[in-house]
Amino acid sequence: MTVAVETGRWQLDPTASTVGLRHKTMWGLVTVKGTFTRVGGTGEVRPDGSATGTVTLDAASLDTKNAKRDVHLRSADFFDAERHPEITFTVRGADRLDGDTVRVAGQLTVRGVSRPLSLTARLTGVSAGALTLETEFGVDREQFDMGWNQLGMIRGLTTITAALRFTRAAD
Repeated sequence: MTVAVETGRWQLDPTASTVGLRHKTMWGLVTVKGTFTRVGGTGEVRPDGSATGTVTLDAASLDTKNAKRDVHLRSADFFDAERHPEITFTVRGADRLDGDTVRVAGQLTVRGVSRPLSLTARLTGVSAGALTLETEFGVDREQFDMGWNQLGMIRGLTTITAALRFTRAAD
């Protein structure tokens, strides 16, 4: 059974949402995991069921549980958080497919570099007042001018995982 999503404006609930990353480093021997501790966003579901919106991450809020590494990730070698404090995903369109599957097309901006990004998400926990989207996808960090790779230690895609809970915005 497909549950209808209410039309109107939606607000990301940062206390019930998580965005994380993981990437193999040290020639594939170590997996670095981190979570962005400050996230925000808004969305709108149109009467035809399509949706638009924006999810924003504070680049300096990435926490990998290693202070020295976190400082390096905030530096110009990676996120350059001082010059580019936000990472944004602007949703140009989101369309419900079969059941709980949503196709999302948009633009990811990291370090001031924007690239198109399409992904598939799952719609979970839908009610009149709240909904959660969950997704996992890969990103090539070199497409965003993050080419630092001492001795070839970092290879492959960075995996992004997100569980985003939206609540109805007050009109």
